Amino acid sequence: MTKQNTLAIGLMTFAMFLGAGNIIFPPFLGLQAGTQYFPAMLGFLVTAVGLPALTLIVMGRLSHSQQLTAALPKPMATGFWVLLFTAIGPAFGMPRAVTVAYEMGIAPFASNDLLLPFSLVFVTVTLLLAFQRGKLVDYIGKVMTPLLVLLLAVLAISAVVSPISPMTLPSAAYQHQAVTQGLIQGYMTMDAIAAVGFGWVIIKTIQDKGATSTNGLFTSTVKVTLIYAALMSACYLAMAYVGATSSAVASDATNGGEILTRYVANLFGLQGQLLLAIIIVMACLTTTIGLTNACAEYYQQTFNAPFSITATIVCALTGLLANFGLDQILQISLPVILVLCPVAIALVITALVVKPASSQRAIFVAAVSVTLVFGSIDTLHILGLIPAQWESTLTDFLPLYAAHASWLLPCLTTLLFSFLANVSLGNRSKPVASTPAK
Repeated sequence: MTKQNTLAIGLMTFAMFLGAGNIIFPPFLGLQAGTQYFPAMLGFLVTAVGLPALTLIVMGRLSHSQQLTAALPKPMATGFWVLLFTAIGPAFGMPRAVTVAYEMGIAPFASNDLLLPFSLVFVTVTLLLAFQRGKLVDYIGKVMTPLLVLLLAVLAISAVVSPISPMTLPSAAYQHQAVTQGLIQGYMTMDAIAAVGFGWVIIKTIQDKGATSTNGLFTSTVKVTLIYAALMSACYLAMAYVGATSSAVASDATNGGEILTRYVANLFGLQGQLLLAIIIVMACLTTTIGLTNACAEYYQQTFNAPFSITATIVCALTGLLANFGLDQILQISLPVILVLCPVAIALVITALVVKPASSQRAIFVAAVSVTLVFGSIDTLHILGLIPAQWESTLTDFLPLYAAHASWLLPCLTTLLFSFLANVSLGNRSKPVASTPAK
């Protein structure tokens, strides 16, 4: 694969990940971290960029996205993929992108409620660009992403050259545990689960550009992932710095979108608000295009469903659900995503050390099952559904419960013991060589 194609696919990957949430989340973290900006961002980048990057590399090593679940029983594997693509696609990820694009890109300039016509136009544009599968890299990687990076660079450079205010003291949570808080917040972006979904599009695109051998695909995936990781890290650092230096105008802000709106309005006035609106709408559009392709690619390869029909249904459902409001979308879909995220990471970790194959089914099923149990506990914790009388007990006796990652150690322990047992059984089954007679 040529260097130009590698760069273009790397830019496309960055753009697909760069949704509105990725832009508006870091400023709030930066505002809370204040002078603890650097340690907080160190932790944040490990989980917000490191986990998705690891996922993409593992997917490239497998040479086909569906191999990630090859060792699981077919009903379990199919159920995982269907739930994943439904959750990150028309049930949650895409409607959220449409709603955020409207709330931050259109609503500030409109006197009437225009969500319905906006969502219709937005999903129509998404569908039209998703149909151009062969030109996806040209549209996103060579046109939209460079423009998006340029717009973000203007905002970031302005913040660095002329910050509105100095960094303030960190909030209580970041005073002594800035790295830990950064790790938690980075994990909560749940980009690792998006990486599993986007892997379908990214790997297919790399193969279409000529990297068909196993080694070639893996090498190209690593290069593409490094481009994504570098750009996403720079974006996160810049947006968090904006938040860290925004206390003069946004000390009482409750979310990153509010911080960015006040910041750009203070620096650029109306022109700044227009700049922010363009950034948000473009970021959401690239994400919905990528998710539409990922969903349609999966249903085409798994169920032989026509790409055009599946993509149309996905976009139609997205436009419909976007008009029900973000709160309702979150209420229905968030629990599923919160459970799927640790399961997806567990699959990636297992595939990193054990080759997915039917002979390794017991290891994969054990790791997924244990993760599902403890991941469900984390989900109930995040949603505030754990009974108060259980909180102190779980905090004291369940490692990483406070970090919403109580599934990690049980998963790793299960993986280790399953792997050792598998090796032991394998050694026992080997025939003992007979000693030749003298």
